[in-house]
Amino acid sequence: MADSIVRICAQSDIAPESAAAFDVGDKRLAVFNIGGRFYVTDDECTHASASLAEGMLDGDIIECAVHMGAFHVPTGEVKSPPCQVALRTYQVVLKDGEVFADLDRDAAGELA
Repeated sequence: MADSIVRICAQSDIAPESAAAFDVGDKRLAVFNIGGRFYVTDDECTHASASLAEGMLDGDIIECAVHMGAFHVPTGEVKSPPCQVALRTYQVVLKDGEVFADLDRDAAGELA
């Protein structure tokens, strides 16, 4: 695998319809299991320093527990103020029951 692809966790670490945060190098990433699909984003809300993995997941929308701003998990798009800056997403690679993320590519596969 490329140097930019890093292991985050086992797929079994993330229950369906939930999220968890993991430290990967100098980043704190949130891993979401939504409908059996895995998504990886930065864990920190772009509005306030709060863990999104500790927020409320409703379908594919994560709501920050601090100020109730919300993001679309698959794209990082802002869905509710006070958030104004999109959430950073990462391309996910699943292999042998493990969740990896490409830190150089966003969820759509575009170079970041």
